[in-house]
Amino acid sequence: MTPLLLRDQKPIAIWLAACALLIIAMVMLGGYTRLSGSGLSITTWKPIHGSIPPLDDAQWLEEFDAYKASPQYQKVNMGMSLDEFKSIFWPEFLHRLLGRLIGMVFFIPLIIFSLRRSMTRSFTWRLVGIFALGGLQGLMGWLMVKSGLVDMPRVSHLRLAAHLGLALLIFSLILWALLDILQPGRTKAPPNSATSWYKFWLFLVAVQLLLGAFMAGLRGGLIYNTYPTMDGQWIPDGILSMSPIYINFIENIALVQFMHRTLALLVAGGFLFWWYSHKQYVKNRAQDSKILGRGCIGVALIIAVQFTLGVLTLLYQSPLMLALLHQIVAVVLLAYALMLLHIQLYPGKEAL
Repeated sequence: MTPLLLRDQKPIAIWLAACALLIIAMVMLGGYTRLSGSGLSITTWKPIHGSIPPLDDAQWLEEFDAYKASPQYQKVNMGMSLDEFKSIFWPEFLHRLLGRLIGMVFFIPLIIFSLRRSMTRSFTWRLVGIFALGGLQGLMGWLMVKSGLVDMPRVSHLRLAAHLGLALLIFSLILWALLDILQPGRTKAPPNSATSWYKFWLFLVAVQLLLGAFMAGLRGGLIYNTYPTMDGQWIPDGILSMSPIYINFIENIALVQFMHRTLALLVAGGFLFWWYSHKQYVKNRAQDSKILGRGCIGVALIIAVQFTLGVLTLLYQSPLMLALLHQIVAVVLLAYALMLLHIQLYPGKEAL
C-alpha cells in the first residue's frame, strides 16, 4: 500500500476516528428521532440559520404554528401543547445540529491538513469526495423529512433507507481511510476465494442494513410478532399480493419482514460457514493470524447479540430502547466486518 500521508499521521488518525465516532452518534440520534416520532417536528430546511433554535416565546410560537400545518399534527398530535411540541422539537433539532457539527469537524481540519501538505494529493481528493457525500447526505435528510409533510405523517421508507445508507457509506469510507493510514506499507494480497466469499457475505450485511431501514419506515416490527414462525406460518399469506410483483419487495410489509428474517439467518449462518470452511486460511496468515482469528470471534459474537436483539425487538413490538440497540449494534457489526476485510486485503508481509 502506497503511503498516504506525508506528515501528521497521529493528528490525522485522531481526526478521522473522531469523525467516525460522531457519525455513529449521528446514526444513534437519528434512530431515536425517528423511533420517538420527533422527525417531522421541524417543517422547513434552514441550512445556515437553522442552527439557532427559537430563543423567545414568539419564535417558539412561530415554529409551533408551522408544525400545526403539518399532517403529523393534524392526524396524530392534534391538540398537543407547546411544551409537548418542544419535547419532539429538540431531538430533531439536535440531530440537524450534529450533522452541521460533523460537517465542520470534517471540513476545517481537511483544509488545514491540505494547506500543510500533510496528505498525498490522491488521499486529499479522496477525503474531498467523502465531504461531498456529506453534503448529499444533508440534502437526502431533508428530502426524507419532506416526504412526511405532504399527506401522510410518515417519511418514505425508500428515502429513509437512502438516508441511512448514505450515512453508513460515509462512515465506512472514513473508517477505511483510517485503517489505510494506520497500516502503512502493506501490500495488497493477491485475489483468493476466501476473500471473494467474504466480500459477498459483507454485501449481504449491507442489504440487511437497508432492509432494516425498510422495516423501520414501514413499521414492520408491529406485525407478525412471533418467532420463528410469522403468526404460526413459515411463509405468511399475502407476501406477493401487490401488483406488479416487484412492488411487493419494497412496499409489502409481510414480504419485507420475511426477507429481513431470512437474510438474518443467512448472514449469521453464512459467516459461521465461511469461518469454518476457511479456518486454515485464517491460521496460515502468519503475523495476522491472531488478530484475524480474534476478529472472527468478535464478528461472531456481535452477530449473536444482533440476532438476539432483532428477535426480542420483534417479540416486544419494537420498544424504543430495544429498537435503538438493534440499530446501534448493526453499525458496530459493519465496523468490525470492514476491519476484518481490511486485514484480509492488506496482510502483513509475513502473511503474503
